Amino acid sequence: MTATREPVRTGTSLTNDQLREILPHRWPFLLIDRVDKVSPGAAVGIKNVAATEMWFQGHFPSAAVLPGVIVVEAMAQLAGVVVALAGAGPIGYLAGVRSMRFRRPVVPGDQLLLTADRTAGGRGFSEFKVSARVDGQIAAEGTITIADPAATSPTGKV
Repeated sequence: MTATREPVRTGTSLTNDQLREILPHRWPFLLIDRVDKVSPGAAVGIKNVAATEMWFQGHFPSAAVLPGVIVVEAMAQLAGVVVALAGAGPIGYLAGVRSMRFRRPVVPGDQLLLTADRTAGGRGFSEFKVSARVDGQIAAEGTITIADPAATSPTGKV
């Protein structure tokens, strides 16, 4: 992840082009379509679930369901935006997943409303309460940890 030099203003939104400047992910693994609101320590973003996504070819051909790990990755990318805009190194890693619960399947045509709220952190690690909702219903929620390897490495390098 690359850090921005300007502080993030509360309520700032980010386009897909701006996300590509912040996150190192590219197709097919850039999962966030836009960020509607980002502020220090929190963000709200959108992932549109398209029937043409490669996951649906095998999960499952007769009843398409977005794999839970992809939902978790989308939430982690949103948390990664928050970490990057706070001045992290060039890339962040998903370092932990706790208490993740899946409440409803996510299917083609759904729009995931993602949230990431920083709850703790220090020494290169940030913990986030995350959620993914579809039409106001919780699809997944839990706690994730994002690591900034540049901050945790003895040399200060990734």
